[in-house]
Amino acid sequence: MTANINIKKLKDSAVIPTYGSEWAAGADLYACLDTPATILPGNTVFIPTGIALEIPVGYAGLIYARSGLSCKQGLAPANKVGVIDADYRGEIIVALHNHGDSAKTVEPGDRIAQMVITPFLTANFIETDELNDTVRGEGGFGSSGKN
Repeated sequence: MTANINIKKLKDSAVIPTYGSEWAAGADLYACLDTPATILPGNTVFIPTGIALEIPVGYAGLIYARSGLSCKQGLAPANKVGVIDADYRGEIIVALHNHGDSAKTVEPGDRIAQMVITPFLTANFIETDELNDTVRGEGGFGSSGKN
């Protein structure tokens, strides 16, 4: 399944997102920096991408960590999953957090996160006094794995 997504480069040096393989779900986002950015351990730095998107109504852009960057370098989005709404037209910025114990440097043009464009449902929340019963009931936080 494919969709056309309008994209605007806000800086000439911005890189259009790319897919790493034919069946990749996430498109890589690139750092659009004039100079390298160092992220100290336990700190978060906002990394610009230099792009803005026009996501279709009924879809969202979800920003996830890149597995290599997070597992090998300890750098991942601070908010775990960023959400780009269809009505947002500003620059896509990734808040990268350093989970490691040493400073890490993001260079201009580095791949910093991945974005998945996905459809979503908008819920109509209806208040009620009772909910339907299920076998699981109110069990949570690991209760479904118990014998």
